[in-house]
Amino acid sequence: MTTLPAFLKSHPHTVLCEVAETKGSTPREAGTLMLVAAEAIWGTVGGGHLEFMAIEHARKHLAGQSVPDTLDVPLGPEIGQCCGGRTLLSIRTVDQALVAELTQRLADERAVFPDVMVFGAGHVGLALARALAPLPLNVSLIDTRSQIDGDVPDGITFRRVAMPEAEVSKLKSGGAIVILTHDHALDFLIARQALARADLAYVGMIGSKTKRATFGSFLEREGADRSGLERLTLPIGGSTVKDKRPAVIAAMVTAELLGVLLGAHA
Repeated sequence: MTTLPAFLKSHPHTVLCEVAETKGSTPREAGTLMLVAAEAIWGTVGGGHLEFMAIEHARKHLAGQSVPDTLDVPLGPEIGQCCGGRTLLSIRTVDQALVAELTQRLADERAVFPDVMVFGAGHVGLALARALAPLPLNVSLIDTRSQIDGDVPDGITFRRVAMPEAEVSKLKSGGAIVILTHDHALDFLIARQALARADLAYVGMIGSKTKRATFGSFLEREGADRSGLERLTLPIGGSTVKDKRPAVIAAMVTAELLGVLLGAHA
């Protein structure tokens, strides 16, 4: 998904549709935003005929037609939706003051998103970054190499560091670490640091059962607590789909992360 600043830069003449109030069962909650330009939209107020009506109304507003600045929509058979509730939308032209308001609002929301650190910007790491980029997560992609295997997606923080294991201490409590580097020894160093933190929601490492056993031996040689292995997800992504293509692994790991990081807040 295009970032808000990028959308506004490409579409300076825009109308904001915001879910101002809801009653009963509705597709989205109050505070949900959608920006409507003449030929593009950013975000969604829930899809279906409700969204079609919102876009049509916003574009009339954008074209200078005299239309109300609210749209009260019953979500029943008359519009082909059976949610049964009611959604009140507010319609506002986006000006500089509103841009500042939206930017601050999104920054405030992002400040409480769970943190995810992805170590390794290889093919799988970049595929995972692309999968995570549009989600309500603060994602950092970390690598040691001077050249990585592709472009970092918009919305992802990329850091090139000499000692990636030192980055583990910067993760907020309740966050997640996914380890996908090009070097098993480096994987082990990062994982040891991660497992030393009992406050993380998820620590995962790409690999096999053999790699798990090897990591256990590494912990013993280093004098670390082997019991931490119980909190290590390795292999990552589960065993339902046995497919090693980067995009498939990324999809499976994304589902795993969402279940851990957002499941409790659903």
